[in-house]
Amino acid sequence: MHLQNKIICVIGLGYVGLPLAVEFGKIFKTIGLDIDQQRINELNNQFDRTLEVDAAGLKSADKLRFTSDPDDIRQASIFIITVPTPVDQFNNPDLTPVRKATETVARNLKAGDLVIYESTVYPGVTEDYCVPILEKISGLTFNQDFFCGYSPERINPGDKHHTLTKIRKVTSGSTPEIAEEVDELYSSIIAAGTFKASSIKVAESAKVIENAQRDINIAFVNELAKIFNLLKIDTSEVLEAAGTKWNFLPFKPGLVGGHCIGVDPFYLAQKAKEVGYHPEIILAGRRLNDSMGPYVATQFIKLLIQSERKIKGQDVLVLGITFKENCPDIRNSRVIDIIRELESYEMNVHVYDPWADKKEVEHEYGITLIDHLEEIEKYQGIIAAVGHDQLLDLPIPSGENGPIVYDVKGIFPREKMYARL
Repeated sequence: MHLQNKIICVIGLGYVGLPLAVEFGKIFKTIGLDIDQQRINELNNQFDRTLEVDAAGLKSADKLRFTSDPDDIRQASIFIITVPTPVDQFNNPDLTPVRKATETVARNLKAGDLVIYESTVYPGVTEDYCVPILEKISGLTFNQDFFCGYSPERINPGDKHHTLTKIRKVTSGSTPEIAEEVDELYSSIIAAGTFKASSIKVAESAKVIENAQRDINIAFVNELAKIFNLLKIDTSEVLEAAGTKWNFLPFKPGLVGGHCIGVDPFYLAQKAKEVGYHPEIILAGRRLNDSMGPYVATQFIKLLIQSERKIKGQDVLVLGITFKENCPDIRNSRVIDIIRELESYEMNVHVYDPWADKKEVEHEYGITLIDHLEEIEKYQGIIAAVGHDQLLDLPIPSGENGPIVYDVKGIFPREKMYARL
């Protein structure tokens, strides 16, 4: 494949698409397409609201240009789709973004073009769901006029160590020749190397089980936390002791949200049900992890009652609303479960997060973040829900009259808290 003669189009410029477009844009003519015009304006001004790419990184991609106009991508011959794959209110896979992106590509598809998907899906989505859309709208024939590939994203939002080029990339193609071309394409930017899967369905399956595995392992330690709490044993101390064994896996209890671990297992579960198998362990892990927000809130309420504090109408502080530490991403944050449970007791919940975008939180959850932490001592209780670095050295009042502190993430010294997960 003569890559230097190809124009690449990356569709969806979020946490996954933007770093990918930037890396390709350092070498090849690249078009970054996103339907959010404000996002395009920000990127043209060298600002990435996800904080995954800094201004210098954006400037270094001198062959990359951004657009929100689908008509601008007609000249591309390699289309890479990196749009979100969420679930609906019933936890069923919602392929609407993938479908719309596929329709956009189909209207611009030409003979000889290549369409690569990076979005997390269940096995079969690329060939059984997307290809018929491409064929119908374009009038072209799959594996004759155009071809497909699948290379699952492995972006870890907020992680400045495991960045795109430093994570080995799984690749695949709809024919052996195309698989080789897709692998060559990604090899041009991935310093950590690539792994060429035997088929698109194998690559799709590999992605979806990566996060399902993490989900199940975290569910196990979350269940341990509930058990050890009843036994009045510190879970962190147990995990530290067990971790001295060479093959003990270092998972910690906590809230499991975000756009990957808290969502992807439902995609695999859906496909399993379609073929007649009810996935017990996968769904059990999801149920347990989704129960952790209300569990934390209930344990916190118990501590307040035991300390003879009032509940109704009292001010409490929740530290953090993003789905993980040192990251502005609020998608599918399970901190909201803690907040809603506390509100059900008619408590006044104040939320502080130095990383989250105030307008985005207001739009997504109807919560107005407080701007500054003043008079911490006025709060009856504090829940440290997210372990942002900026929160580690907060001057938490101690003593009998100080707030009750529940530390979900284990970020505070033991003497500053009443309990931790």
